[in-house]
Formats: sequence, C-alpha cells, structure tokens
Amino acid sequence: MKIGVFGGTFNPPHQGHLAAARTAISALGLDKLLIIPAAIPPHKELPEGTPAPEHRLAMAEKMADALLAPGVAEASGLELTRTGKSYTSDTLERLREQYPDDELWLLMGTDMFLTLHLWHKPETILKLAGVCAFGRSEQDTEEVFAPQREHLQKTFPGAKITTITLPGLVDVSSTQLRELLAGGEGEEYLYPAVYGYILMHGLYGVRADLKRLDIPELRACSYSMVMQKRVRHIRGTEEEAVRLARRWGANENYARRAGILHDCTKYLSGGEHIAICEKYGVPLDELERKAAKLLHSKTGACIARHVFGEPDEVYEAIFWHTTAKADMTTLEKILYVADYMEPNRSFDGVERLRELAYSDLDRALLLGVETTIQEMKDRSLPVHKSTLRAQAWLREQGVTTEG
Repeated sequence: MKIGVFGGTFNPPHQGHLAAARTAISALGLDKLLIIPAAIPPHKELPEGTPAPEHRLAMAEKMADALLAPGVAEASGLELTRTGKSYTSDTLERLREQYPDDELWLLMGTDMFLTLHLWHKPETILKLAGVCAFGRSEQDTEEVFAPQREHLQKTFPGAKITTITLPGLVDVSSTQLRELLAGGEGEEYLYPAVYGYILMHGLYGVRADLKRLDIPELRACSYSMVMQKRVRHIRGTEEEAVRLARRWGANENYARRAGILHDCTKYLSGGEHIAICEKYGVPLDELERKAAKLLHSKTGACIARHVFGEPDEVYEAIFWHTTAKADMTTLEKILYVADYMEPNRSFDGVERLRELAYSDLDRALLLGVETTIQEMKDRSLPVHKSTLRAQAWLREQGVTTEG
C-alpha cells in the first residue's frame, strides 16, 4: 500500500493544500493520504492568534473530506497528541511502526524541499519515506528542483525523490491568507467548509455576525457542518426550493435560506439531537427518541433560528421537511417537495413528482407523503403520526394522486 504523509501547520488549510493533496493522490497512485497538522513546527514559531490544535485538526478534516476519497484521505492528530516539537523523523518512525510493510511518501512544498538536508535527522526521513515535492508558484520549475534532488540523492544514496507540477496553481501562503482574513477578505482561497468553520468559530480575527450572514457565508457555514457528499443534495434542494417559490408565489429568499440550512444537523448523533431539542424546548415523542433520522429537521430548525437568526417561516419549513404535517403553509410544502425531488434524487416515481411539483403542489406533496408511508411499511418501520396526519388532511381537502 502507498501512503502519502502530508504535514504542515495548516493554519489554515487552503485551496493550494487541497490541490497538492488531490494531485499527489493521482500522480503517486496513493492508497491512503494522511493529513497531519503539526503541534509545534521545528522550523518556525506559530504566529500569535493561531487556533487551538483541535480547530486546526477539524479544518484538516474538512480538507480531507473535500477530496471525496472515503477510505483514502484522512486527517490525523498524531503530532498534536505528542509533546515537544513535531519532528518529521519522529512521525515517520511512528508511521513505520504502524505500517511496517507499506510504502511511505512524504509530501512537501518547494521551500521545505529546498531545505530538507537541514532538517532534524534528514537521513532518517529519506530512509523511511520517499519525498514528493510540488511547486507553489510559477517559478517552481524543474530548474529549481533539479540541483536539490541531485544533492539529496548524492548525499543520501537510495533516496527516492519525485517532483510534480500543480495544475490550476493557487499561489497563496497561509501567512498571506491570515492577513486577508483579518481584513475581511480571502475567502476565495478557502474551501467553503473550511471558511464556514472559520466563520462559525471566529478564527483569524474574523468576526462575523452569524445572525446576519449573506447567502455565500450562510452556505459556507452550512457546508462546514456536514459531510462533503451531502453538499450536492443541499445545493440541489436550495435551487429547487427557489424555483418552486417563484412558481407558487412564496418568499424566494426564505426558500433559499431554508434549503441551505435544512440538513445542517444531518450528521449529529442521536444524543446530540436530543440535547439540542431539550435545550430549545422541543418536545419529542417516543418514536422520535428512538429514530434519530426524524430529528435532524427539528434540530436543524433550532440551529436556523437560534444560531443564524432565521425567521419563524424558515424555522417551520425546516422543522417539518422530514415528516410533513397537517395545515402546511406554501413554504413548508415547497421545502418538503424540493427536498424529495431535487435534481440529484433518483428513484421510481421521481419524474412524476417533479411534474406535479410545478402543476399541482398539493398533489406533489401528497405523492411524497404517500411514497414515504409505503416505503416505511415495506421496511416494517413505524410511520410518524405527523406524516399520517398530513395524508389525512390532504385527502380531506379532496387532493388525490390519481390522474
């Protein structure tokens, strides 16, 4: 197995780091990539205001998730849990113990590569791992790399060294980026989930009012709370909700914000869901306490209202987007239907649902509700009472799915 080792302060991790990781996985044919934030880098002092180690690890996890390589890319707290300076030789020795038969590759940028011979125990580093260096600017060409590669291979016989060029180069340093962020700029250099994490936690001098975020900032915060694989669905639901709001005369801004936040708590544990509901006084029935899948709509609504300052209309739309209920407002119907049939959904009957969504919203809602009821029955699972009430209410209005 080929394992890439990508160390650094990641303070913060940016699009350049992401491009390097993605290129290394492909160019080296890596089976695993470990992104390892340093606790105390030996070659420089951490600047004042550096986030706590757990924040840098969390941002590294966002970067690993952004690579969409489950089982391949992962963030590791190996150096953050070790006392003293984060010497690469020590890290590689630990990894060699953990992966005795695997091939290790150490990833680094141009500056680090050109000073590698001055590092702590370079002979150990080059014995335990191959080195893959990637350029960080247009000037980092073979002309720059070749003399150092030749020197290292002559000084440390047997050293494995390769250099790669980054396509779509993102020429920014973490130092420059921290300065930009402190001045209210620089978000274009960050993966959205990382930027959202920075906003949510007020890192690098960023002081956002979470209750008054614009749409791009709200998206970033939402994306920072979920796995990357969920983002396509969230974006699809947002855009579908806006289209439906335009068709049925609902508030498009509310529909957009509800779509952005509707799944923001999707990945919380059952205990975390219950804790949020208790904190904000949301009563739960016996089924909800057992089925965590039912709770993300309620906790997402709570976060929308209490963290992001969203109005009651957005709160209620998110609150009912999983179970539906009787007497739904137009916006509530829109979010429920948009979530069900956004463009990334694929199941038998979805095209019929899409047709109804723009011709008869109530019939679309009923079709979604009855599809859910049938699915639960097929799986021998209980149907929530609110879903049954929604069905009965729609039927009482003379709504059918026939014809």
